[in-house]
Amino acid sequence: MATTPTVCDFGWPAADFTLPGTDGKSYSLADVAGSNGSLIMFICNHCPYVLGVIDRIVRDATELQGVGIGVAAICSNDAASYPADNFDNMVVKAAEWGLPFPYLHDEDQSVARAYGAACTPDFFGFNAGGALQYRGRLDASRAGAGSPDLRRDLFEAMRLVADTGKGPAEQVPSMGCSIKWK
Repeated sequence: MATTPTVCDFGWPAADFTLPGTDGKSYSLADVAGSNGSLIMFICNHCPYVLGVIDRIVRDATELQGVGIGVAAICSNDAASYPADNFDNMVVKAAEWGLPFPYLHDEDQSVARAYGAACTPDFFGFNAGGALQYRGRLDASRAGAGSPDLRRDLFEAMRLVADTGKGPAEQVPSMGCSIKWK
């Protein structure tokens, strides 16, 4: 079922976490924060919305890391009900997708709840001070990748955050599959 998260609550402070990554290490918010901000995204292995744009997520994350934005992805779905999203499958997908950022497992869903994550993908862009500046879409793609010339909403917003510390006033919410709660 498609879900749309709420709009950006500018200034909301990033919630800390410590979660295991698919690379065998644990990561906190401080570990993934960049000098110019942080992008925390909630994704999963099976969602058609994520699968349709994972190549764009990787492209944009790689470019954003180059301008000082730290990036991490978190899977919070109930793996008992959705085995495709279990940790072992996360390890496989992280390698298959060539993720250039930590892919973290939120088994007890506490981080998703702390962030108010609603769907996959759900993007949270913070400035260097840890204040929320972007909670919008990647681009106008939906359950499949849209045309290659779509405006890169997430990328442009996070470049603005890296440059100015502030996100755009106008933001279009992301859309995706609902988080699979326990």
